Amino acid sequence: MKQSEKWGVDVDTAVELALKELGADRDDVEIEVLEESSSGFLGIGSKLAKVRVSVKEAEDAFETNANAAREKGSFDDIDAILAGLPENTSQQLPDEVRADYDKFEAEEIADAEAAEAAHAEERSKAKRERGNRGRKKFKVSIEDTQLEEVKKLEAVEGHVLEGFLRGVAEQMGVELDFEVKAGDDLVFVEITGKDTGTIIGKRGTTLDAVQCLASYVVNKDADHYIRVVLDAENYRSKREKTLINLANRLAGKVERGGRPVTLEPMNPYERKVIHCTLQQHPGVKTRSEGKDPYRKVVIESK
Repeated sequence: MKQSEKWGVDVDTAVELALKELGADRDDVEIEVLEESSSGFLGIGSKLAKVRVSVKEAEDAFETNANAAREKGSFDDIDAILAGLPENTSQQLPDEVRADYDKFEAEEIADAEAAEAAHAEERSKAKRERGNRGRKKFKVSIEDTQLEEVKKLEAVEGHVLEGFLRGVAEQMGVELDFEVKAGDDLVFVEITGKDTGTIIGKRGTTLDAVQCLASYVVNKDADHYIRVVLDAENYRSKREKTLINLANRLAGKVERGGRPVTLEPMNPYERKVIHCTLQQHPGVKTRSEGKDPYRKVVIESK
């Protein structure tokens, strides 16, 4: 009896791949599910399905089609499996969450201006020093950005967000602990535990996704918008410093060459760091273009 065992993102996909290789129709085969598929949680822990498909009878009638299909089968297997993986499928955010993103986006320039206004005296002093000692490289310190606000927050026990995040961790199958600090307009959560690398994800994508959901939880019944920041192993601070250094380096490149530079797509928080860093730069200005999740910062000459 002619058989084919195939993997797929789900049982139907695996069966279709096996049928292509055998050159058979579904009515002419027997299907045995060897492993069920699982989507996991937030794309973590996903599993492929595996099936065994056996031709019932009249095997010789399918031989010609099978040979032709087998040559193409290996490429179809790869394409079908890759296309169905969580990281290659589009994720639709709920309207309420998208509204949070839109509000954050509307505030990113205003927040940058407010942060710079709070440090007007320091900038004035730096400008006088530049005048006395000549032109030097523009630089902004970490204190000029929003993570400084965390120092003003008070620890909160039994916050609604703590319970929500513990439920998320349980669903993800990870061991984490959460310390919540809150103020009138900002909630900050420090995440610790042995699985912090999992909650951060590649370049912070998982952390951003959980933060997006956390923002929805906090703002669902709030009478005013509250920003939510999740951090693990000081990832936000490290990422912020990296973005500040990147912004200063690219600003110098724009000054020297005169041509604008477009950064890779970033989330609203990371774009705001770039805007804050270069808000008072003497030679360049910044703007955002495009739509989330592909919205980018452009650095160009003034």
